[in-house]
Amino acid sequence: MSISDLKASLAQTSPPANLSHPLTALWWVAKGNWEQAHSLAQQTPTADGAWVHAHIHRVEGDLGNAGYWYGRAGKPVSSEPLETEWDQIASELLGRN
Repeated sequence: MSISDLKASLAQTSPPANLSHPLTALWWVAKGNWEQAHSLAQQTPTADGAWVHAHIHRVEGDLGNAGYWYGRAGKPVSSEPLETEWDQIASELLGRN
């Protein structure tokens, strides 16, 4: 799946079935469903899950908590616009499939 395909899938009411938990959480973030995104991120005890978790807390505006999750992910704290970071995370995760 490409990032264009992922973005096109946002027109649907549910995420594509073949997405990983981190990508599904990103999908829910883009749909504006913070609770669903956060729940999935909490269920994903990997560096990728922590990276998405950090992004979710940035969306929420909880930068302290976001910083903790960036550390768990082994990633620097992002200062990019949220949309840019979303694209970066999605592109990297999609590139691993």
